Amino acid sequence: MKGIAGFYYVHVAGSGVYECKAKGIFRKDGVKPLVGDNVEMEITHEKDMEGNIIRVLPRKNELVRPAVANIDQALVVFAVTKPKPHFNLLDRFLVMMETKGIPAVLCFNKADIAADPEIAGLKDVYESCGYPLLFTSAKEEENIDRLKELLRGKTTAIAGPSGVGKSSLINLLQSGVKMETGSISRKIERGKHTTRHSELIMLGGESYIMDTPGFSSLYVGDIEKEDLKYCFPEFAPCEGKCRFNGCSHIHEPGCAVKEAVVEGKIHQIRYDDYVMMYRELQERKRY
Repeated sequence: MKGIAGFYYVHVAGSGVYECKAKGIFRKDGVKPLVGDNVEMEITHEKDMEGNIIRVLPRKNELVRPAVANIDQALVVFAVTKPKPHFNLLDRFLVMMETKGIPAVLCFNKADIAADPEIAGLKDVYESCGYPLLFTSAKEEENIDRLKELLRGKTTAIAGPSGVGKSSLINLLQSGVKMETGSISRKIERGKHTTRHSELIMLGGESYIMDTPGFSSLYVGDIEKEDLKYCFPEFAPCEGKCRFNGCSHIHEPGCAVKEAVVEGKIHQIRYDDYVMMYRELQERKRY
């Protein structure tokens, strides 16, 4: 469920949470238990609910930052306003999920203090991308039931920059763990980090939410620049329609993606972020 200072907290169905150490074999093999791992453990003190993790079971997926495993979907939370969304950061997160084959749900919080044009603008950018799109207000408890429905029966990693209301949303989704909520710095309109470590929280039944520390930067990871286009779902209808096979959608004439941008079928913001990430990968390859 969480790992702090060398201790790992393991939930055993029907028994509760055990405080465990990882056996030395993990260090030797370079394996570190991650939040979300399924493990085998031995009990050392039943009364004190202590034990040792002796085996980490195979993972269906794994993220490096945040370091978590076995995710069914990702809930990426940004605020509609205060702070305004950082599109490039948001798109990097979506690309990271695409490379791992993890479905993403987009949640824009603080809808209660947003103007209608701000909400319409975000719909304009992301509705064509194919991700479930949700506008919530933790303060007004708006759309929380819809959010619960999207999370039911899944292990969901919740992530996004600090100050967007992730902890407030988690507090509304369950009553067992009370997350500390932070204030927004007026000067820079960013939140103070309130989550110190990743933690798996039970929502009930087979539903879990994985709270992860706020992030401020994401680098496009282990991906070839030629594969980046497949991480933008709205590019898919253009596949095979470019003049040149293997079109990078950057500089070639007769590019169906660039035509779709001009026609408004692909948003300029998304395309610009694609170009930025493509060039980043190009430069990395050079070195």
